[in-house]
Amino acid sequence: MSGAAAARAGGIPKDLPDWTAGMGPGVTDEPYGAPSKFEAHVVRRNVEWLTASTESSVNFTPLQDLNGILTPNGLFFERHHSGRADVDPAQHRLVIHGMVERPVSLTMEDLYRLPPVDRIAFTECAANGGMEWRGAQLNGVQFVRGMLGCAQWTGVSVRTLLEHTGVRLGAKWVLAEGADNAALDRSIPLDKMLDDAVVAYAQNGERLRPGQGYPIRLVLPGYEGNMWVKWLRRLEVGDEPWYTRWETSKYTDLLPTGKAIRFSFVQEANSVITAPSPEKPLNGPGPYVIRGLAWSGNGRIARVDVSTDGGKNWVQAPLQEPVLPKALTRFYLPWRWDGGSALLQCRAIDETGYVQPTIEALRKVRGRNAIYHNNSIVTWLVNTTGEVENVQVA
Repeated sequence: MSGAAAARAGGIPKDLPDWTAGMGPGVTDEPYGAPSKFEAHVVRRNVEWLTASTESSVNFTPLQDLNGILTPNGLFFERHHSGRADVDPAQHRLVIHGMVERPVSLTMEDLYRLPPVDRIAFTECAANGGMEWRGAQLNGVQFVRGMLGCAQWTGVSVRTLLEHTGVRLGAKWVLAEGADNAALDRSIPLDKMLDDAVVAYAQNGERLRPGQGYPIRLVLPGYEGNMWVKWLRRLEVGDEPWYTRWETSKYTDLLPTGKAIRFSFVQEANSVITAPSPEKPLNGPGPYVIRGLAWSGNGRIARVDVSTDGGKNWVQAPLQEPVLPKALTRFYLPWRWDGGSALLQCRAIDETGYVQPTIEALRKVRGRNAIYHNNSIVTWLVNTTGEVENVQVA
């Protein structure tokens, strides 16, 4: 059989497609590369009714369309309080002062001269999943868990900077402040800053983009995203937290008792199935692979369990290497769909033994009017049509 005949027998079209019939563009037509036009649907999206204006809103990472554990810079979610700042790096300064021996004002050139470090870490908005406290609200991985991204961050260790300035005896806290119009500031334990915090100027191999805090931002692996102060301009060392307007009004966790948790820094173990999902319906009965992501601000993911019957029975899913601390971890599980309805769930267990809770377990502690730290188990209902819906089960 000839090659052409074999191709026709195998279902390959007889005529050559257009892309093989002529030459394509050269290597200079796109000085900065772009995705294929056939991936134009893979974009960040926002929820129009979430905030009064986009300057104080968030867009969501399309987790359902990503591969690997690193989030492309162009798809990394953004959360702003007063719009995206456009900072001139030549004029920008990082001031370190307060309870230090040698206060400094550092230029970007000063930072580039210091030894660099790299951290692979996720950042997650504390309000990720916040719209789901009262019930299933939005239909999609992107909206239910898309205030999340993971990157390789490059910059200068905060420990290096504080060793350079010298920290005075009795110091316990650091105030980080941004240079945008909102001047967001947060109090951070000094121990955390000396552990794994980074003043980052690059993300996934390129300089930070404006929406990610160009020219520098704070990276706090495992801590809630609002503390990763963007457009960072000031670090003030002190002996107690400042209780700023952000910490006394916005980023506190109100409890049903009327009391509030003022500081809830760590993003607890969380996970979500990315396929099948509302954006990734099934196309007829047969073999599939359940795919998803897990993460924990406490360290490594130790195990992920998957259920297809709403949590009655669980199966341990293989984890896909690499499994890094405070980074996204992929899991997968082969599954044969018989065409009936199914309730897909996953739950993450991190290396501390913490188990991702159900929504009802969280409501007993937080109530139904909470905003932050909803890391409850997500449930997808697979209908007999193959369509997938966001639901909640007790």
